Amino acid sequence: MGAMADRTTYEDGQLGLAVKRLQVRHHRALEARLAPLGLTLAQWDTLRHLHAHPGASLHDLAVLTFQSDQAMGTLAARTVARGLLERADGPGRAVRHRITEKGERLRVAGQREADAVLASSLAPLEPADRQRFGALLERILGPDMPGAL
Repeated sequence: MGAMADRTTYEDGQLGLAVKRLQVRHHRALEARLAPLGLTLAQWDTLRHLHAHPGASLHDLAVLTFQSDQAMGTLAARTVARGLLERADGPGRAVRHRITEKGERLRVAGQREADAVLASSLAPLEPADRQRFGALLERILGPDMPGAL
């Protein structure tokens, strides 16, 4: 299989596969870089989204992190048990979560690792190429994508 850069045209299936391959590459690299911190990608992603959306419900976090409500509930319980999140009363019977000091330290450390992975991955692109790539992704995702660029 030749390098994609040698192609002059791209079929939709090839583009879709390339997007998936890039996603898998990022996930594997992030899992490896987060492991020494004692975090999984799902845990760090939850901390990241809760930081960006304080007071988000478990359902909101599930949507933002591409998980089911049940999976997010299990993840939240484990993250609370590890002292990274704490439960907080919400309106009515709603239970919200807050990031603890320990969780915030790990979120920041995880962000440094994520930044390093993405910087390495995007290094072949010139700054103008990065901006164009972001604009193209934003156009494809549209305005209704939760957590969009």
